[in-house]
Amino acid sequence: MSAVLQEETGQREAYRKLVRRKQFVLASISLLLVLSVLLDLALGPANYRFGDVVRALFMPDSAPLQLRVVLWEIRLPVALMALAVGAALSVAGAQMQTILNNPLASPFTLGISAAASFGAALGLAFGVRLVPVAAEYLVPLNAFLMAMLSAFLIHMLSMRRGVTAETIVLLGIALVFTFNALLALVQYFASEQAVAAVVFWTMGSLTKATWTKLAITCAVIAVTLPLFVRRAWALTALRLGEDKAASFGVDVPRLRFQTLVLVSLLAAIPVAFVGTIGFIGLVGPHIARMLIGEDQRFFLPASLLTGALVLSLSSVVSKTLIPGAIFPIGVVTSLIGVPFFISLILGSRRNAW
Repeated sequence: MSAVLQEETGQREAYRKLVRRKQFVLASISLLLVLSVLLDLALGPANYRFGDVVRALFMPDSAPLQLRVVLWEIRLPVALMALAVGAALSVAGAQMQTILNNPLASPFTLGISAAASFGAALGLAFGVRLVPVAAEYLVPLNAFLMAMLSAFLIHMLSMRRGVTAETIVLLGIALVFTFNALLALVQYFASEQAVAAVVFWTMGSLTKATWTKLAITCAVIAVTLPLFVRRAWALTALRLGEDKAASFGVDVPRLRFQTLVLVSLLAAIPVAFVGTIGFIGLVGPHIARMLIGEDQRFFLPASLLTGALVLSLSSVVSKTLIPGAIFPIGVVTSLIGVPFFISLILGSRRNAW
């Protein structure tokens, strides 16, 4: 009997150590995130010291007027928007990979970003209003509506009999090519000025971030995240396989539908505001999975933090590539994500064999 108690005690202690390790990883990522934000605020056409930045943030009355204006009106919305967009796209990618059981699933690879680009291009090139309200938000509304339409198409096709998770991914890739072709068609018929605006939007940029856009993005995260937390056990069980999850009492089709709706909302809003920022939804979740594992109680916050950190660091890199200029952040994330994407494909092939 004592041997059994000792074994149970050892297992509980091992579990506590595992939990403490995961908590330490989350705390470490959070610390790196704070340092990255401070670096993002300090760098730009005019560089500031860390001490001056911290003082302007927490004691603004003691900071020079120019520094206060630059930080609070220009850089802080952009830096915080990088965190919010990175977190939203990474969580969306994490849950797409979970419900589809595919490491290559993300808002970028399933066509949501491409659909948003097409919707935005219609507004930028021809002034097409898909939503007859709020003309000042013409481009974001068009992008959001097309992104949601793409997600709806994926869901409707996934409801057909015999459609597997792999088929859904292939359907998403087909949508990517379809919307990219439509985008090229818009650019062909648009004026040179409109084409330049469309190309800049599709590169992705945080420079037009505002407090209003940041508030909307954070509100979407605040609404969807608790719903994912409530489904943490079911989502973790789904990673064991559909049959195993069903044996635990999980309604897999319903869970997949609800998650896809939430993920679509979580991915569409940021893309509508900042343009196409690829691979965050792919890279962030995989980094979190390597550090934390599949337990959604830790994987979900880890995905949020790693996505925010990757995009924040990308924002820093975009300011340092060309002195005095800000490089399009979507290009930076693609340069980071493409090698990672190739390694995932090669890794998947090795595992298949």
